[in-house]
Amino acid sequence: MPHKIGLVGKPSVGKSTFFNAATMNTVDEGNYPFTTIEPSVGEAYVRVDCAAPDFDESCDPRTGFCHDGTRHVPVKIVDVAGLIPGAHEGKGLGNKFLTDLNETDVLIHIVDFSGETDIEGEPTEGHDPREDIDFLENELDMWYLEILEKGLRRYENKKGQHEPKLEEELAEQMSAFKTNKNEIKQIILSLGLELEPENWDEEDQEELARTIRKETKPMVIAANKMDTEKAQENYEEIINDSEYEDLTIIPCSAHAEKALKNAAKEDAVDYYPEYNGTGVQEAMETALFDELGVMAVFPGGADGLGDEHGNILPDVFLVPEGATAEDFAFTIHSDLGEGFLHAIDCRENRQIGSNHKLEHLDVIEVVSANQ
Repeated sequence: MPHKIGLVGKPSVGKSTFFNAATMNTVDEGNYPFTTIEPSVGEAYVRVDCAAPDFDESCDPRTGFCHDGTRHVPVKIVDVAGLIPGAHEGKGLGNKFLTDLNETDVLIHIVDFSGETDIEGEPTEGHDPREDIDFLENELDMWYLEILEKGLRRYENKKGQHEPKLEEELAEQMSAFKTNKNEIKQIILSLGLELEPENWDEEDQEELARTIRKETKPMVIAANKMDTEKAQENYEEIINDSEYEDLTIIPCSAHAEKALKNAAKEDAVDYYPEYNGTGVQEAMETALFDELGVMAVFPGGADGLGDEHGNILPDVFLVPEGATAEDFAFTIHSDLGEGFLHAIDCRENRQIGSNHKLEHLDVIEVVSANQ
């Protein structure tokens, strides 16, 4: 399944424009709250170097396309309903927003850096974009905290019956966030906390919820409307603010990207988003490759890169950082994974085992009993 990038933010900041620019779909855009109610889902592309030229070949993509040696790999973009303060308490479309959000793998927070929309998405002047960054992170943290607290109560209720393990109870309660007991335990210990919550205070719980959120819902800030002078001033001020130095902030103009793509579609200009373009493409790729940490791996063959129809490297898969050869076999097809024998690194023409960790742009042949 393609990875899903969620577009989040308060209403009227340009989320739908960003979505349309990335996917070239048409969804309603407007400067009023809740233009988007049902999440719009579309297909966009992220760029990776094509492996075919390294083998003196030209590829035949089954999905996406290749442009001058750059492979464009499909991903899903989800434009989630606008968020307002108090969403975790059910205000606005809060509960629906949080449910839709959980279907995504990584987030792009669209922020109006021009300061022309207030905290609820209404037109204004001189609004500080830092308030938007803070409020959305706080809403997510409070959402995670509520679920964490349910897990803590679950743990306490079971203590009288047997000896439950804290990390197992919390992982079970927070399983919708695609976490597990090992990750939860590692996070708890990394914060210097004991595996006994009765020794925690409120700040400890909030810090744990915040850290789990950052690990399970990584996020990039898209500094939108950078085609305005005020946005450029705000951007320079915020990236030099030490309180925001740990954030990944990508300057962009969704409006410019959409206009350029529309013009290119009509053959009015020759536009291709090289050198990061308007920032829309860079934001998606930063979110996926840098924040989420996925890698592109090509299925190939040691004796040739073509499939049974002679198509050269027709497929490329985006896999998690640290994925093994056996993981990759399951990514291609469950039958290949279940019958996994070994794999071959086609670049080095050497056999690799099930636990061999793959690298970005590897070309791998899977040898399976179920081929």
